[in-house]
Formats: sequence, C-alpha cells, structure tokens
Amino acid sequence: MQELNDNSLEHISNAKRRHIAALILARGGSKGIPLKNIKMLAGVPLIGWVIRAALDSGVFDSVWVSTDHDEIASVARAWGAQVHRRSPEVSKDSSSSLDTIREFCRLNSGVDVICNIQATSPCLHPHHLKEAVECITKEGCDSVFSVVRRHHFRWQEVKDEGCQCTEPLNLNPACRLRRQDWDGELCENGSFYFATKELVKNGLLQGGKMKYFEMKPEYSVDIDVDIDWPVAEQRVRRFGYFGKNKPEVVKLLLCNLSGCLTDGQIYISENGEEMVSINTRDQAGIDMLKKKQVKVIMIEKDPIAKALADKLSQRMSCLILQDVDDKLEKVQELMEEEGLEWKEVAYLGNDEPDVKCLELAGLSAVPVDAPTVTLNHAKYICRNAAGHGVVREFAEYILQLKNGAELNLIHRHVYLDCFRL
Repeated sequence: MQELNDNSLEHISNAKRRHIAALILARGGSKGIPLKNIKMLAGVPLIGWVIRAALDSGVFDSVWVSTDHDEIASVARAWGAQVHRRSPEVSKDSSSSLDTIREFCRLNSGVDVICNIQATSPCLHPHHLKEAVECITKEGCDSVFSVVRRHHFRWQEVKDEGCQCTEPLNLNPACRLRRQDWDGELCENGSFYFATKELVKNGLLQGGKMKYFEMKPEYSVDIDVDIDWPVAEQRVRRFGYFGKNKPEVVKLLLCNLSGCLTDGQIYISENGEEMVSINTRDQAGIDMLKKKQVKVIMIEKDPIAKALADKLSQRMSCLILQDVDDKLEKVQELMEEEGLEWKEVAYLGNDEPDVKCLELAGLSAVPVDAPTVTLNHAKYICRNAAGHGVVREFAEYILQLKNGAELNLIHRHVYLDCFRL
C-alpha cells in the first residue's frame, strides 16, 4: 500500500472540510422598531453584538449580514462582516427568513453549512456557537438549533364564541407542580439555527439528524417591540459578550481633554485668558474610577495655557499630557511605563487621530457627537455629548462591567465550593 505523505493528508483533510458560514438577517423595513438592527443597545449597534460573537467564536469560515439597507450594510462591514445584498423579492414584508437563506445559498454555492443567527439575540456568546457546531462537525448532525427551558403552564386557547371553557395543555390543575419539581419544557429561543445546505435547498432549517442546544435563560434575550429594549439593555450589560478582553482588568483610562472632557470650545476673556467649561458629573466619574484603582490620564493634542492646564489637572485630580502629536505612540509609551497591555486600557476619544487607540484598547468609547470616522471604531458609543457628562457615562460603563464580572466570578466560586461540598 502506498504511504500518504503530509501533503496528501492535508489535501484529504481540506477536501473533507466543509465551509461553515454565519448568516445574520437584518432587513431595513422592521415594523416594530424602525431600523432596530442598528439601533444602539448598551452603546453597540444591535447587530454588532452577534457579529462580534460569531467572529470571535472562530468556527465560521465567513460571517455575513443579509440586508437590503445601505446603512445596515455599512454598520455590518464596520463590525467585520461581509454583506449579502438581498434581492427585492426576498425583502418584502411577506418574505420569510428561509426565502432569504435559500437565496444566499444559491449565490454562495461554496457554503456547505449555514448558521442563521438572529440579530435580536444580543446575549449570544462565542462558546454557545463553538459547542453547538460540534454537533455538526463531530456528531454528523444535519441541523442544530438553540432552545431555552421554560416553566410556563399552558392552556388551550378559546376561539369558539359559543363555549368559553378551556383545557390545560401541560399540567394537572389538581396537582400543580412546584417549579423545582418540574423540569419545564424546551422552547426555541431563536438565537441560532445550524443547517446543511441540502436541508435549506429542500426548504428546511430543521430536519435530518437533529439536535438542540440548550441555552440558559439569562442568555435568551429577544427584542421585538419598544418595551423590550430597556430590559434587554440591562440584561446585555450583565450577560452580554463584550469581546475577548476582560473588562475587569481595566487599570487605566486615557481620555481626550478637548472633545471629551470639554465640548471643544475655548473661551477667551478680555485680557486674553483662555477658559474652558467642564461638567461636575465628569469630575465625579473620574473620582469613581480612582476609588476602584483605575488611573485616569487626560490627553490633549494642542498646547494650552500652563495656568489653565494646571488648574484643570488640580480640579480633576489627574495628569494632563498636552501637545501630544502622535497619540498611539504616546499611549504605547505610557503602557510600557505602567507595565500594561492593551486589554488593561480604556480609551475615550473623539476624532481621527484616536482611531487606532480606539481599535486596540480593551474598552473604548466616543461621545455621541463624535465624527463618523470614529463611530465605527469604538466598542461603545455614549449617549452623552462631549462636555456634557460623557466621561461620567463611560466611567459608569467601565465600573458596571468590572462589577458585573467580579459578581459573576464570586457566583462561580460559590457554585464550585458548593459542588465540592
């Protein structure tokens, strides 16, 4: 028998490997919440949450957003996804998700497995996708879909006007089970559906050898109408996926002085003295960070009067570095001095010179009125404008993430201690 060399083995491995694509459907004509797919949720466009989870999972050969809307396409590309420009035929109110997925398959014949990820599932994590895809790649399943366990008693709907009586569907009223005595029921939560292209071509997302993937209730968030939004925002701040960098390790906040702490305006008095306006909420935000051992440094590209710089430094109780022409170089210099990595740095910027730092920092943000050139590079877009509490808002965001991560770590340790007992 002829022996196979390494190149032959690699060729066979590549021949057997299937192209797995993530496909996020994001039509522009949402009726419940207009353009909800790119509406900001906890500082991130809604589709940004699932694009980030899909990319960071590392299980997809390509990640796509299917849309008929220019602005959604622009946001999708900014977050790293490719765009499938869907046709008008599958962009109607009457069009089904399956219609669009089938069109995608026809136009991308090299794709073997499609994972339809719901854009309105912002608490999806990479590990959910990693574990679920193994049912396809290792167990030979044709379809895998996400479910959540619900403990809801269901009753027969009454439609006959002549009889108003109903019947229980999943309980015995004479012996109502307590929650802890009942396993509940598995319901689709819509987060994702893996299916082979053969199934999709046959008009199915579920079929063949099927398995479900159970997600915990805290990760099963869906957004359909306006009243879902504030609840989802609170949930995603606690259970959302914020990227590979861990928010609890942030030790340094670098913040632009002009255009972040201030609104960028400089006032000049009769005798030529320069003045700026600051918000006391921002001062309180800096104090909150310092109490949590997060160092704060202000950066200013242009030189300002020494007396003004000294007064601001004293008032804000933080170092101000001015005349910084190359911000990336300066930040790297500061990181080396402090012995920090990018994941330990938070950055609040507002213009083109900040783009690289916004991309590299573990956490980054811009004011809501920042130029477009920076909006697509920040991990968080603040609700407040420059000079109007944006530093306080970002400080609260950093601390909320740190506190949430610490709380989850405590819960995990308690769980492990109980398990050992």
